[in-house]
Amino acid sequence: MLIDHDVRYSLDLVVDLLNSAPDGLADELADVAGLRAFVARHRISDVAVDTLEASDAADVRRVRDRFAEVFAASTEHEAAELINTLVAAAGTTPRLTDHDGHAWHVHYFAPGASIADHLAADCGMALGFFVVAGERERLRRCEAPDCGRAFVDLSRNRSRRYCSNRTCGNRLHAAAYRARRRDAEESVRRGSPGSQEELVVHPREE
Repeated sequence: MLIDHDVRYSLDLVVDLLNSAPDGLADELADVAGLRAFVARHRISDVAVDTLEASDAADVRRVRDRFAEVFAASTEHEAAELINTLVAAAGTTPRLTDHDGHAWHVHYFAPGASIADHLAADCGMALGFFVVAGERERLRRCEAPDCGRAFVDLSRNRSRRYCSNRTCGNRLHAAAYRARRRDAEESVRRGSPGSQEELVVHPREE
């Protein structure tokens, strides 16, 4: 699937946002320090890191919850309604920009928007493009039983199942291989000569 650089950036951003609170692990955005680190790591434009406050972290966590609902949506209509609500509340204001030497592209957040509205607008629109393209099913969660991390399946035939083939994918494949070996060994044990009654052949009487 071909997507432009800006949509890809926003998709990566929303995925990292969702995965900032993995099940059973510490929330990376639990406080303003975590939010500042997140913004700095992703070099989010038009956001002054040192002005972010605890209330911004709380607002971003709420936006993260809305994105989680989009990924969990069971139909395109449900996803569309969630995205519409999200970007409308953010006060979306599309405009062209070539900031920091980048090629011309569109920003959807309003000038001076909070970090929460910034993420809701730009990332929400990126998710909206997937719905418009009929590709909502590419917004997925890892199928590994103990994972559930978010990812966007950009494979040609929508075949990706895990957040990472190097970690969850290999781990699940290795576990399946070990299970097959155990089953095979158990079958051999059950079929060994000592495990069956001997067949006694009596001489035929003439």
